[in-house]
Amino acid sequence: MAKHISIFLILILNLFFLSPKSVLAITDPLSVPNNKFGVHIFSEKDLPDAQKLINTSGDWGYVTFVITEGERDHDRWQKVFDQMRRDHLIPIVRLATKASGDTWEIPKIEEINNWIAFLNSLNWVIENRYVIISNEPNHSSEWGGKIDPETYATYLKNFSQALHTASPDFFVLPAGLDASANNSVKTMDETKFIRAMLKAEPDVFNFIDGWNSHSYPNPAFSGKETDVGRGTINTFDWELTYLKTLGATKSLPVFITETGWSNVDSSEDQIASRLIYAYKNVWSDSRIVAVTPFILNYPNPPFEQFSWKKADGSFYSFYTTISNLPKIAGAPKQIVKGDILAVFAQPVIPLGSEYVGAILAKNTGQSIWSQNNISIGSESSDFTIKPFSFQEIEPTRLGLIVFKAAAPENTGIYTKSLFLADTENKKITNSFSIEAYVVKIDQNQINNYFTGVQRYIKGLLKI
Repeated sequence: MAKHISIFLILILNLFFLSPKSVLAITDPLSVPNNKFGVHIFSEKDLPDAQKLINTSGDWGYVTFVITEGERDHDRWQKVFDQMRRDHLIPIVRLATKASGDTWEIPKIEEINNWIAFLNSLNWVIENRYVIISNEPNHSSEWGGKIDPETYATYLKNFSQALHTASPDFFVLPAGLDASANNSVKTMDETKFIRAMLKAEPDVFNFIDGWNSHSYPNPAFSGKETDVGRGTINTFDWELTYLKTLGATKSLPVFITETGWSNVDSSEDQIASRLIYAYKNVWSDSRIVAVTPFILNYPNPPFEQFSWKKADGSFYSFYTTISNLPKIAGAPKQIVKGDILAVFAQPVIPLGSEYVGAILAKNTGQSIWSQNNISIGSESSDFTIKPFSFQEIEPTRLGLIVFKAAAPENTGIYTKSLFLADTENKKITNSFSIEAYVVKIDQNQINNYFTGVQRYIKGLLKI
């Protein structure tokens, strides 16, 4: 009997520790109003132009950009995130190693902890932290000069597990693959690459939170907008269908982080027309979270054919065309929280009047506090706050919120416990008590007192 119990316990432990776990990010991006318009940028200097492109007539669009190992500078990227917060832009961050000539180095497992320490040090713009692990590893130039789907699968799985352990807010996306690549010395067919990944790590796709697609219109980045299937702007659908044939059952929201037409074989008007069709008829798919065409501003080799900005600093006409398209006002979930450090109120309150108070608070969340999204609450039902206003308080900053409130109807010691609340009236800070003394004051006595003081002063000054 003891032997059977031991075997049973071993089996249970194996199931607990070894069975694949599907880790979901906290927020489904498609469960809230979502503006799927976005763009891929090369530099944070392009954020103002990105904001005009994707948030005109909408709000909270997406921006994809790359951070390399050598660029893990907290201060630099916190400033970028803070600016994106002000501009209502959602970051999608692709992690990269460093380039040696035309080839990107193979990422090292040992660097994962360094990445996590850096990424965790940042105050992200929204709750979901969108992270892409590498880029097109079915190209040898993206993986140290060789093609190794097995190693990539292990790296993706290990990195994803580590990210989810560090914070459930990390939303992990795999590298986008080149769906039009063939089998050669330098490239591998996407289906062959994915099958090899699954052979090495059968549960690898259980550890990602969304699907990353490079849905380019081929051949030569000049295919028709009406084409469907592999190697088109509809590649994402072909990829998801293919994953199902391999037994994948997890529902994966789609992020098209690279797409777009070459300006070599297509005119500005053609590209504009094709983009309009794509957004209205293809990328309107309910599974798509974001579409970030490549690339906003890179009018030099090797990406000048994709750039939306010209070498002279002006934009191709399709920039304005897409900017003018109707968009949704996104409402991504942000962490809203803070600490009240002190509350001040006038110590003596005349009965039946209003009194003035001030709350010193620190914003420790992600949202920018304003009178439109923050209110003052109390543990007492008889607390009546008057309209109030204050300057915006950004994350990590201290701010003073001055308010007026109605005095109670009875004299004596007056105590109230105050806190800050969000737009849903949910408490977002600690409570802090104020205490004052409510007194009944005869207004005539006050007037007579100050009249006497005035006469006395005039007498002293002989006026």
